[in-house]
Amino acid sequence: MAIRVVQLGTPRTPGEGLRLGTVRRPPRGVPRSEYALRDFYDVWLPELAPSAELVKVALRAQDGREWQTFVRRYRAEMKYPAASRLLSLLAAFSQRTAFSVGCYCADEARCHRSILKALLEEHGARLE
Repeated sequence: MAIRVVQLGTPRTPGEGLRLGTVRRPPRGVPRSEYALRDFYDVWLPELAPSAELVKVALRAQDGREWQTFVRRYRAEMKYPAASRLLSLLAAFSQRTAFSVGCYCADEARCHRSILKALLEEHGARLE
């Protein structure tokens, strides 16, 4: 079993398991009852999303230096007790069950989920 990192809204793959949305806001224009049906997420975990202020920093990042500022600040946010406990919990779950975490961004390399993937690994998670 392991954690798969996905783009929310893309078709699910066999064995993906429960899909966790690590985004600040739910999908626009989609009724809550259809989040899972439309392959967004089954459970919403905004605690693992960057803060609203930090999302703006990421969207404005034009070069590698600005992106690294985002990475450093997101990692700092994930050290807060609530986020750190969630990362540890997900890492422990990954040893026994398959599930996925994701965000809406098309480019994983310029998305917090690439950093989240590294953080989960640092907490001992099994990743696909």
